[in-house]
Amino acid sequence: MYLNHYTIGDYSPGASFIKQLFWYFIGCPFVRSYWLPVSSFKVFLLRLFGAKIGEGVRIKPGVLIKFPWRLSVGDYVWLGENLGIDNLAQVTIESHVCLSQGVYLCTGNHSWTDPNFKLITEPITIEEGSWIAARSVIGPGVTVKKGAVLGLGSVTGKSLDAMTIYGGNPAQAMKKRIINY
Repeated sequence: MYLNHYTIGDYSPGASFIKQLFWYFIGCPFVRSYWLPVSSFKVFLLRLFGAKIGEGVRIKPGVLIKFPWRLSVGDYVWLGENLGIDNLAQVTIESHVCLSQGVYLCTGNHSWTDPNFKLITEPITIEEGSWIAARSVIGPGVTVKKGAVLGLGSVTGKSLDAMTIYGGNPAQAMKKRIINY
């Protein structure tokens, strides 16, 4: 690799430099704050910076969101403590999703075949009723289908089937998810 030749190419963060500065120095510290445990204010700030956020969203302390203008969150979503959303591309989280403590969503990677370490970005979608357990990692281009579970500390770079429980690194299907009503 020749990192001295690296450029971001045609990638754009999707907001003006001024908006990015305001987010990094004002919005982000309040959303991430442990001193401010009130979800409603954090939701207000995220919306102010362009995020689409539904009703009843709970945001725990330590949540780090790179670009709120590339975030869409449905209704009654839980964003766990120390969650990281590295959204160089769009992240869509549908309703009734739980992202537990320490989960990391990463929409960017680099080409290992490009001598200049070309940036590659792809969106992440987490469909309704899914649960991403503590310390799990989801990579670029992944869709977690409706009701899927990614178990504790698991890692996936591939999309997950609906109503299936996954675990491990790389995550493997373990069994079907059955909800008892």
